[in-house]
Amino acid sequence: MELSLYNTLAREKEIFTPADKNLIKIYVCGPTVYDYPHIGNARSVVVYDVLYRLLISLYGKNNVLYVRNITDVDDKIIDRARLLQIKIGDLTATTTQYFHDDMDYLNCLRPTIEPKATAHINEMIDIIESLIAKGCAYIADGHVYFDVLSAKEYTRLSGRSLDEMLQGVRIETDENKRHTSDFILWKPKSDNEELEANFTSPWGTGRPGWHIECSAMSHKYLGENFDIHGGGADLIFPHHTNEIAQSTCAFPGSKFAKTWVHNGFLTVDSEKMSKSLGNFVTVNDLRNKTIQGDPLRLFLLSAQYRKPLDFNDKALADSHKTIDYWYRALEGIEVGHTPNSFPEDFLSALLDDLNTPLAIKIINDYARLAHSSTDINDKKNYATLVLACANLIGLMHASSQEWFKGNHNESEIDALVAARALAKNEKNWAKADNLRQTLEDIGIILEDKSDGTTSWRKKL
Repeated sequence: MELSLYNTLAREKEIFTPADKNLIKIYVCGPTVYDYPHIGNARSVVVYDVLYRLLISLYGKNNVLYVRNITDVDDKIIDRARLLQIKIGDLTATTTQYFHDDMDYLNCLRPTIEPKATAHINEMIDIIESLIAKGCAYIADGHVYFDVLSAKEYTRLSGRSLDEMLQGVRIETDENKRHTSDFILWKPKSDNEELEANFTSPWGTGRPGWHIECSAMSHKYLGENFDIHGGGADLIFPHHTNEIAQSTCAFPGSKFAKTWVHNGFLTVDSEKMSKSLGNFVTVNDLRNKTIQGDPLRLFLLSAQYRKPLDFNDKALADSHKTIDYWYRALEGIEVGHTPNSFPEDFLSALLDDLNTPLAIKIINDYARLAHSSTDINDKKNYATLVLACANLIGLMHASSQEWFKGNHNESEIDALVAARALAKNEKNWAKADNLRQTLEDIGIILEDKSDGTTSWRKKL
């Protein structure tokens, strides 16, 4: 079985053939750190986390070099720091931690290397100087622009003409440009701008444009050519288009990234996520509601990564029910170590352009067989498959006990449950209701059974 991925550059699925199977090289555009990441950001991180896990399972952890950058110099960062009246470095340090905390909550592996843009200014300057020397960039009034007409295959990634690409895209106008779509490689410091946001260069004090950052960091850690470049579909133009142009012009003979993978958009209640619509959802919002990471991660994988995905309360609740169902299949079973190999149907689904919806269905089928099996060995085998397959896509790293009861003090909860049972026996309904509410307030749901007993679990 071989991995196939949809290559945006080729506009078709291709068998993934690394340049060197002993060193798979992948670059993914990371966050711009100025605020909490939203669930659309999280979808992208989770998608490439699954790809990273799959590549590790195929080639070995030491043979996969995964680079995901941190953009810590940007207009949004400057504006946000100014609004909060704090230093830019303090803002980016804090929001980088927000990002890490939220992705840890979603059980995303850290990349091999996570370079920060501000630590690679010299590398950016080197590439810009090379582009100027080759006639692919020009200086105008303290700015340095890339000349898009110097890139022969500028429109190849998008598959659209230059005029089509420019429609509906906000392009900064500047009378210094030779062409409307020429983009900034370096811009000078503004009069009212914080010195902290700027750096010394051959063209004066200023800061890099967004696109040159990724070209510099990918080149430093992955070289002139690498296997996979990932990011959201919204980055195809202008960001990824401009990366290709400046990198291939700076390094003649370079093909830059061979395979381009792009994840689809996420909406909320069938509408584009927007603060003005009041439907802007951050990962931190969900964490504050004590929603566990696994259901959100499962939801983010519930559609094939290239397809649109709509976030709503029902979809998240359904994902939680599915995770509960999988954990129930493990109850009372000593699974032990999960296997290093995976069932063919499950692995085939992931190898087919990360078909996570089918992979999830297959795990659910194994869970159903575990629930229905009467033979303890069969039950254990199916439960082991549930756990192994779920682990590969980054799910189910707790025990059933931890999942259903969490970190609550069990003896205290059991005492409250027993007190409620006594109140019910004494027909003191008001006290029983108050105790149920007390338990619910601390995140405990009671389940009254037909035999008169009561079990409890964490709130979904």
